Amino acid sequence: MAEQQHTTMVWKGGMAFEGTTTTGHKLIVDASREGGGQDSGPKPIELVLSALAGCTAMDVLSILQKKREPMKGLEVYVEGERASEHPMVYKHATIVYRVYGEVSKASVERAIELSNTKYCGVHAMLGKTAHIDTRYEILPARNLEAIPAA
Repeated sequence: MAEQQHTTMVWKGGMAFEGTTTTGHKLIVDASREGGGQDSGPKPIELVLSALAGCTAMDVLSILQKKREPMKGLEVYVEGERASEHPMVYKHATIVYRVYGEVSKASVERAIELSNTKYCGVHAMLGKTAHIDTRYEILPARNLEAIPAA
């Protein structure tokens, strides 16, 4: 059976809304000052890139942990370019993965591939309107605690 989810947005004045998700987490979205808001939270369109980064980051982390790769850190940077005409959807995005530690190149490539082709629903949806490029860097471990295995 398909998982049902919901979000409620309640107007808080100006252009600000407080959202509550299925799991009860809250967030504020707002417009920029130029857009009539007070810039008290991210614009809704910004959350699309955040959702993509979070979705693929969780996938890659999980896959690398299952492969018992000695990862010491993970950062995912996503940059997007929007259309100039309304509805101003994202037309292009780039995902950059920064993996810290002595991690196998083949494992990183496979984890990214699985996330982007099988597991990340945000990537699948955004890919309907945007061309998405990916690249990665494997960097020496920083002074970070090891990420615990799942």
